[in-house]
Amino acid sequence: MKINIKNYIVFIGLMLLLAGCEQKAERTFYETNITNEAIPCLKMQIQPPDPMMSQILESLYPFSKECPYLLTLSYKSNIVCNSPYNVQSKALGKMPSSYIKLELRKGLHLLYSYYKDLDHTPKQDDIVQGFKTLKDDLKGVVIKR
Repeated sequence: MKINIKNYIVFIGLMLLLAGCEQKAERTFYETNITNEAIPCLKMQIQPPDPMMSQILESLYPFSKECPYLLTLSYKSNIVCNSPYNVQSKALGKMPSSYIKLELRKGLHLLYSYYKDLDHTPKQDDIVQGFKTLKDDLKGVVIKR
C-alpha cells in the first residue's frame, strides 16, 4: 500500500487543528505545595458581582468573610474578537464567546488558577465543574457544614 505523503500531512494537520478546537480547562499551580496544603476556609468574591453565581458557589461551600484565602470567580460573556489571528477559529465556528476563571489567593499571593473558554454564557454546570476541579486539585480544601 502506497501512502501519499501530501495527503498524510494534510490529514495530520486537520487532526491537530480539530484537537486544538476542544475547549479544555487550563489549571495553573503557582505554588507547588498548594496541592496538599490545608485550606481551612475560603472567602468568596465574584467579578462582576452576580447574585445567581454567588448562590451557586454558596451551595457548594460554606464561605467565610473572615478568611485569608480568597476565591475569586470572574467571568465574561458576549466576547467579540476581530483579530485577524483568529480567522481559522472563526471559520470553524469554534471561537469562544465567554470564559470563566477561578483564582485562589492568600492575601495578594496567587496560589492557583482555573480558566476555561466557553461557547455559551457561563452556566451552573460550568461553575460546579470549575469548583469540583479546584477541590480535586487542592486536597486541602475541606468542606465543613
